Amino acid sequence: MTDGRNKARRSQAWFGAQGRSGMVYRSWMRNQGFGHEVFDGRPVIGIATSASELAPCNAHLTRVAEAVKRGVWQAGGLPLQFPTMATGETLMRPTAMLYRNLMAMEVEELIRANPLDGVVLLSGCDKTTPAMLMGAASVDLPAVMVTGGPMLNGKYRGQDVGSGTHVWKFEEDLKTGRMTEEECFFAEGCMARSNGHCMTMGTASTMACMAEALGMQLPGSAAWPAVDSRRMEIAQAAGQRIVEMVEEELRPSQILTREAFENAIRVNAAIGGSTNAIIHLTAIAGRVGVDLRLQDFDDLARVVPTLVNLMPSGTYLMEDFCYAGGLPAVLAELLRGKLLHGDAITVTGRSIAEDTENAECFDSDVITSLDAPFQQAGTGTAVLHGNLCPDGAVIKQSAASPHLMTHRGPARVFDSPEAYHEVADDPDVDIDENTVIVIRNAGPRGYPGMPEVSNVPLPAKLLKAGVKDMVRICDGRMSGTGYGTVVLHVAPEAAVGGPLALVRDGDPVVLDVPNRILRLDVDDAELARRREEWRAPAERHTGGYAWLYTQNVEQADRGADFGFLRGSRGHEVPRDSH
Repeated sequence: MTDGRNKARRSQAWFGAQGRSGMVYRSWMRNQGFGHEVFDGRPVIGIATSASELAPCNAHLTRVAEAVKRGVWQAGGLPLQFPTMATGETLMRPTAMLYRNLMAMEVEELIRANPLDGVVLLSGCDKTTPAMLMGAASVDLPAVMVTGGPMLNGKYRGQDVGSGTHVWKFEEDLKTGRMTEEECFFAEGCMARSNGHCMTMGTASTMACMAEALGMQLPGSAAWPAVDSRRMEIAQAAGQRIVEMVEEELRPSQILTREAFENAIRVNAAIGGSTNAIIHLTAIAGRVGVDLRLQDFDDLARVVPTLVNLMPSGTYLMEDFCYAGGLPAVLAELLRGKLLHGDAITVTGRSIAEDTENAECFDSDVITSLDAPFQQAGTGTAVLHGNLCPDGAVIKQSAASPHLMTHRGPARVFDSPEAYHEVADDPDVDIDENTVIVIRNAGPRGYPGMPEVSNVPLPAKLLKAGVKDMVRICDGRMSGTGYGTVVLHVAPEAAVGGPLALVRDGDPVVLDVPNRILRLDVDDAELARRREEWRAPAERHTGGYAWLYTQNVEQADRGADFGFLRGSRGHEVPRDSH
């Protein structure tokens, strides 16, 4: 490190300054007990942590940060931990997605405003991972992500239960009388029995895998359970590695290339990942100038089979995935089939092919091969087009019912999720198993924030009659832990005048997933007449962050980022005010 300390670093604009400015910066830091020698030019590493008891998936990240600090000290750097907001999906209202862009803005500005040469990003719940990647990408200082890891497998009455996925199942069991309130209350504690994020292949697990597939997380980091000692080992390794990355000047812009995003899309298909990855990957790509389009997710994924047998599409959970070999085993199999760009660079400084050359699969029931996949190619997320979604919509085929992949039925329209829930338990509700349930005004602007409300439960009377699935269409999102034949992310959304706003009860709706079509069987003249009659909803927000959000958020097919946050604003040292 002695040679490196002679090199002028960004942090030295603060700690190496002369006169009053340097005295201010160093002396106030020393009130924490730092000796003068830590200001000798060594790399200053920020540890951005979204630890919060209001975001249960992230609550343990303070302990993870301690492991990162050890690694930074070992490698000769100066670790400085700082908090960021935490966007916890489980508690935040109206939806954590409303605050993803705010968190990304905060992360970006905190990194840029402070004397940092590199940063380690500690995330957990669904939105914290993409928000941190978005913010770090826009600053483009060396960065490594460390996700907090999944919970241990849930256990209830001798069976594995998955967080999120079993919430929907237990709700159905309650409505049909197969489960009592007391049993459900007991099951709550069995479902989430350790620190960590959802252990199903929901959005949190998916985005952890996406961070690794993109090359922004150390190999194997995505799957170690939050309470496994190896989670701390790999956090310590990340602390060591970020110091080296500062020396090498390895930045996100060199890692987050078009090839990296193509790899991530195919990995998402192989793991049966959440549809929310589409929104987040598109937003991250926008920060580094990669032109990632919605159609890319269909085109690139069509040739990729689902290899990972995890809930909600399969049987197992993230703990099983970890012990079966984790994401490196999946990457190695996809590389064997020439489905990835093997020369894409990762935070290790090596290629993804080099990172996974020794990866093995230890359980072929959990991680299957290309020769005998869990689900055949073409069963991943499909991108639909038609007069109901001119800019696209998506459906997760692996979580849907095969018999509904082609369907024609009458629409039953609800102007909000709440309007549907008001009648869902009514035994006289005018909905049968052929009905297409349409939920609108749940998009980025309409709700606002595009909540995970699209997979509304079926009407109680149909559940009791044995109906297990129906076609549902919405301009909102669905939890990655959810399942069902649900068309999501309809763009443009109803609130901005998208065709979903024109649908009326009884209109015939055609879903043809094999041909990628979502269509309203109403003639163009009638739709034009309805458009003339349509009036935009009244603006509900006249100030504050919600106003900023609704005025600037882009549509789902663009990643629902703010237009003014696209691109990189760099890491130029701000002016000194002292």
